[in-house]
Amino acid sequence: MKFTKKVVLITGGARGIGRKTAEMFMQEGAYVVICDRDQPSDLHSLKEAGQHSPKFLKVDVTNTDQVNEMVKSTIDTYGKIDVLINNAGITIDGFLTKMNEVDWEKVIAVNLTGVFKCTKAVVPFMMEQGSGVILNASSVVGLYGNIGQTNYAATKAGILGLTKSWAKEFGPKGIRVNAVAPGFIETDMTLKVPEKVLDLMKEKTPLRKIGKPEDIASAYLFLASDDANYINGTILSVDGGLVI
Repeated sequence: MKFTKKVVLITGGARGIGRKTAEMFMQEGAYVVICDRDQPSDLHSLKEAGQHSPKFLKVDVTNTDQVNEMVKSTIDTYGKIDVLINNAGITIDGFLTKMNEVDWEKVIAVNLTGVFKCTKAVVPFMMEQGSGVILNASSVVGLYGNIGQTNYAATKAGILGLTKSWAKEFGPKGIRVNAVAPGFIETDMTLKVPEKVLDLMKEKTPLRKIGKPEDIASAYLFLASDDANYINGTILSVDGGLVI
């Protein structure tokens, strides 16, 4: 198992991509800490996914005190953090002319400032141990923009800058920083999308299908592993060829 005795902290780990990521890391022997505003509805079944039961922490990534407590609790329990996956994110879509400042600031707070807060809290411990991996959730929208997603696109583009800057800052300390940029993925959000819109998404994607959470989780798994030990500052697009 690739992550035996490794400690993996995942924000937004209760549902969707985060939930599947937690499961796959557990299957590879990791101690997984799921951080989210809501407890996974299937936490009991998730406990059976790996050798070790996951630790759940109720955390709002926009709250500095809760983020600091998240890190402290993880260190107190396991003594280290090997991997941080900044997966938490929200969308509040709308055209710029109709977008109010509250919706702009909410998305910025979770998707961008939350990543800043979590990474800032974790990095000192990784620097002390001389190793670590930080993985950030960007998006194809951050690379190419999208109509009606001004706030979301801004945060996901910002993640690219954070990732490359941190890769340069922390690489000399033995810490790798990379990002994953998903395309259209089957999550709770896409379940609400009309069938004709989903068909259009598939048509735009060369592989002619919507991705699954495990496609993104597998990318996280690879980038966090020793198989990727010379990959740093990279943005990995997992989108079925959408950006070609």
